[in-house]
Amino acid sequence: MPSPAKNVWFLVLPRTPMINLAGPWEVLGHANDLIGREIYRLQVLGPSAPANRTRFELCLTDVRPLPNRLNDPPDTVIVVGASPADPMPEDHAPIVLWLHRHGPRMKRLVSVCTGSFALAAAGLLDGRKATTHWLYLDTLRGRFPKVRVVDEGVYVRDRGVWTSAGVTAGIDLALALVEEDHGHELAMRVAKLMVLFLRRSGHQAQFGSNAAPADQGSSALRKISAFVQAHLAELLSVERIAAQVGMSTRTLSRWCRKHLDESPAELVRRLRLAEARRLLEGTDLPLKDVTAQTGLGDQSTLWRAFVNDLGVTPAEYRQRFARKLS
Repeated sequence: MPSPAKNVWFLVLPRTPMINLAGPWEVLGHANDLIGREIYRLQVLGPSAPANRTRFELCLTDVRPLPNRLNDPPDTVIVVGASPADPMPEDHAPIVLWLHRHGPRMKRLVSVCTGSFALAAAGLLDGRKATTHWLYLDTLRGRFPKVRVVDEGVYVRDRGVWTSAGVTAGIDLALALVEEDHGHELAMRVAKLMVLFLRRSGHQAQFGSNAAPADQGSSALRKISAFVQAHLAELLSVERIAAQVGMSTRTLSRWCRKHLDESPAELVRRLRLAEARRLLEGTDLPLKDVTAQTGLGDQSTLWRAFVNDLGVTPAEYRQRFARKLS
């Protein structure tokens, strides 16, 4: 017997960008079409019911009010954006109160873009990894210190709560939901039907932001980053980095875990991959030279790093993102 349709509620707020809703909605709707039956039952709810005016004045109708009582929680709740302002606007506050009351009962909680601010304000991200649009990562980190804010990719999953980066990252997250529910093949069929150039993995960096955490923050962070970036092509052991920045290896490891949520080796790998991306985008260097300059080993290592972290090969990445060279 076919499994019953999963109930998915999209929670919308005044001035939410339409793409935050439309992108994930299209993914799940196409999944229904490809299967030939309703595997996702989609509904829009929000405090502005029965209509919601989006960021650029498009008006969304058929918005249902948020229920005061919740006898049968939906399978998935997706918060499609919220204001990052402090304090949150009055017309956004009802979402936070509703999530605080009902969120712990949800089977799967999801936020798109700045929807993470509503989840965080409701206390639903405490102790969890989470992300948001790259422009507001520091804001989320500073306002909600109990949240483990990361810039590890276009979406993050932690114990049943999913958060995505900005704008089109909601499409990638929705494809991941389809894959979790119905398998890889269906997710790829949806991606192909939507003419997506690639289906980004959760570990893929936000292309809008090459500014990794190592470019921000304290003087110690800048010192570590500067040394690593200046010696990417060389052997970078924990001992060498620690000696250069005046720390013991244990202190360096603890510091990286506390401030970056990664080990020194993971930091080095992330910066090497970021430099490889920069070289592929801005130069016509052969792949063997890109590999040599970034210290990523041989070309097979470079290939694996791009496929595992970005979801594309180095050649595909260059084809899609390289700037035209004069």
